[in-house]
This record gives sequence, C-alpha cells and structure tokens, in this order.
Amino acid sequence: MSTENLTRQEAAQKLKELSEKAGVCMFCTQLDELPLAARPMSLQECDEEGNLWFISSADSNKNFEIGDDKRVQLFFMNNSDHEYLSVFGNAFIYTDRETIEEKWSPLAKAWFEEGKDDPNVTIIRVAPADTYYWDTKAGKLVTMASFVWAAVTGKTTDNSDGVEGKLNV
Repeated sequence: MSTENLTRQEAAQKLKELSEKAGVCMFCTQLDELPLAARPMSLQECDEEGNLWFISSADSNKNFEIGDDKRVQLFFMNNSDHEYLSVFGNAFIYTDRETIEEKWSPLAKAWFEEGKDDPNVTIIRVAPADTYYWDTKAGKLVTMASFVWAAVTGKTTDNSDGVEGKLNV
C-alpha cells in the first residue's frame, strides 16, 4: 500500500469521487461521548470545494446534536471496489428556501410528507477538516486476483496496488 496525499483540487476531486460512489455514509455526532451517535445518511452531493451535502429533518436527533456540537465524523465504504473514506469536519444546518431548492432530491420525499415545502426540511453541509482515504489503483479484479493468488500459492500479498492518504481540501 502506497501513500499519496492530495491537496486542493485533486483532493476535492478524490473526495467527490469516493463519497458519491459510496453514496451512503455513517454520520456520527456527539464525538465526545461513547458510543458515538451514528446513523446511515444518503449523500446528496459533494461539491467542487469538497463540501458534503445532506437532507435532514429539523426535529431529528442529529440536527439537535449538531446544534450542540458541530463536529461530525463520516465513514464512507464502497466494499465492492475496496474504497473507503473517513471525513472529520464541521456541520452547518441550512433552513433557507434557496439552499433547500438547490439541494432537494425527489427521493427525499419519502421522508417528508410535504416534499421540499415541508417545514422540517433542512440541509446539512459538512465542511471537511481532516480527511483520509483508502483506494485501489488497479481496481477490484486485480486486487481480488492478488489475494486469490496469495491464497493459492501460500504466499502473502504485498497489496501494492493500494493507495491511501490525506485529502487536504
């Protein structure tokens, strides 16, 4: 596994690629308490600056917890392609019509009876502060072939096609 730290635009692009491909993350709040308060959340978008956007209900525990402490930890996993992402950052809650209109997804109607006009609709933006990723350079098939070869031959794999590093957006 090699290390490849990325900065600025390259980092934002890798963050967008990995987060949007996974689509869902474990969204953790109350980072000072154990166990962490964690729940699955669908990502709406990762913008060009690396901000991660979610739709949430104003009366959810998550929103109350962010109101007390804006620090959050997100864990994205794409097991099928061996891609993983850990994002620590600050969450900001938006209730203005312009942001709701811009970030709304018709799929979110399943959680909001009145759709985007529901008074409980909020948008959460997570601004990454510390991000780390694990990825495969060669893809799933080559990685799996490497593991199968190691199992068949009794040798260990060096997993040299993997890459990990910090994303400084």
